[in-house]
Amino acid sequence: MRYDRTVHLDTDFATAVARTRDALAAQGFGILTEIDVTATLKAKLDHDMEDYVILGACNPPLAHRALEADRSIGLLLPCNVVVRRDGARTAVQALDPSTMVALTELDALRPVAEEATRRLDAALTALTAADAGS
Repeated sequence: MRYDRTVHLDTDFATAVARTRDALAAQGFGILTEIDVTATLKAKLDHDMEDYVILGACNPPLAHRALEADRSIGLLLPCNVVVRRDGARTAVQALDPSTMVALTELDALRPVAEEATRRLDAALTALTAADAGS
């Protein structure tokens, strides 16, 4: 089972991160956390790797609905979005919201996952449209 929704952009990493933040905001997602994996692994393990950041995106109304259906769903929140260098391109990846339905087997989460999927897909589509227009 695929658990990601991925697009590739022909833009530099910093621009991709900024555009991802904007595209998510346009769909009602705020960024609660940001983990600079590259810097963390360098500082803690002296390991060099490509640019890689994890954005913890949250749409409060969707999070509320999910938590009302299952209090333990917080284990899968916020929606993680990864922006990373992938060769000469930048990959933007979001966890497929249907994963929470598959893992929990709770039909009550299906409408929340479907709406989250629509919003994340809209954000990813906006990124690729902007990339094509660059």
